[in-house]
Amino acid sequence: MRIISVIVLGMAAGFPAEAQWMGKQTGCYPDSLSANPNRPTVADPADITQYGVLELEYGFDRFWNQGDQRQASFGGLVKFAVLCDVELRWNTTSYIRQTDPNGTQSGMGDNWLGPQVRIRKQTARIPTLALGYSFKFPAASSENGLGTDRVDHALTFLASKDVKGVHFDFNTTHFWIGRPNAPGYAGNYQINLAFSNRIYRGLQFTGEFYGNTSLNRDTPGFASSLWALTYTIKPRLVIDGGLEAGLSSGAPQKHLFVGFTYSVAELYPGWRKKATSKSR
Repeated sequence: MRIISVIVLGMAAGFPAEAQWMGKQTGCYPDSLSANPNRPTVADPADITQYGVLELEYGFDRFWNQGDQRQASFGGLVKFAVLCDVELRWNTTSYIRQTDPNGTQSGMGDNWLGPQVRIRKQTARIPTLALGYSFKFPAASSENGLGTDRVDHALTFLASKDVKGVHFDFNTTHFWIGRPNAPGYAGNYQINLAFSNRIYRGLQFTGEFYGNTSLNRDTPGFASSLWALTYTIKPRLVIDGGLEAGLSSGAPQKHLFVGFTYSVAELYPGWRKKATSKSR
């Protein structure tokens, strides 16, 4: 996995130097807390959480798959913008319950951890661009079929653009999935295109098409679609709910979800004061 290490180091060193200044750019600090939801789509926005802000996303998911398989889970994403253009992300599944013809298993799910680096902000012609890397540290047990006990990796390119009132998020991800019964990794790709548009005041409609390429003969590729509504209760709190409908075999045949995004707190308020006083 040396190539991943090289790419991650390049991400940390390659974004603009001014993005690395902590507490020196008054323009980095948010005027007020405003949520940056990654939910409810599979695709993530290229723009990151506000500088110095800790944000929480959490929700409930219910899946019905082929072969009389059912799954319910609670999970979320903790995000912290440690620099102006660098966000640290911890994606966790707190609890998962899975039922199939062999019985019912339940327990903790796996965790993903890693940074997202915004390379360029949106202009009239160019979208916001970002790179993300994450690795899975196994928390789910392989004994009950909820995990593999192997470390996985993901590298993502992200682009986001507003076009005539419609917001678009495009992601493409390469996964390196640790083989459970053999050394090395299997690889596949995921491609996502999500779009959203405001309906009325805080109410927004969101749609997405995405799919995975084949991982191995036991995990074929698939295509799926997702449809949701979000509502901004206040700028720092957004709730969502919707459903996913599989477009091919191997995709979730039905997936219902509900959740929220909340900007918890700004963790650099003292630095803001120092930066403001130095700029005067």
